[in-house]
Amino acid sequence: MAVLTITSDNYKELVESAPGKVLLDLYADWCGPCKMLAPIIRQIAEEHPEYTVGKINVDNEPELARRFRVMSIPMIAVLEDGDVLDVAVGYRTKDDILDMLAE
Repeated sequence: MAVLTITSDNYKELVESAPGKVLLDLYADWCGPCKMLAPIIRQIAEEHPEYTVGKINVDNEPELARRFRVMSIPMIAVLEDGDVLDVAVGYRTKDDILDMLAE
């Protein structure tokens, strides 16, 4: 499955209504660690179709950045049924992110 671009307009449809767990990558284009994390997020989306995987550009989506109380990026959030289950700030390995999803 491809990585979805999440915006304020499609958040409810793609995140809150998604079956199972959702992995969100909150990032900015200028962020070095975010760029390092991007291929890992793509791999997880391709290898694990059981998860909905999306990216939120915090510069373009300040409302969603406030909703997640983003203070630093990259920020990874795992949700289920619209509820935040886990959050991690900073670069994470693929195994770290998969562990978050497995909990």
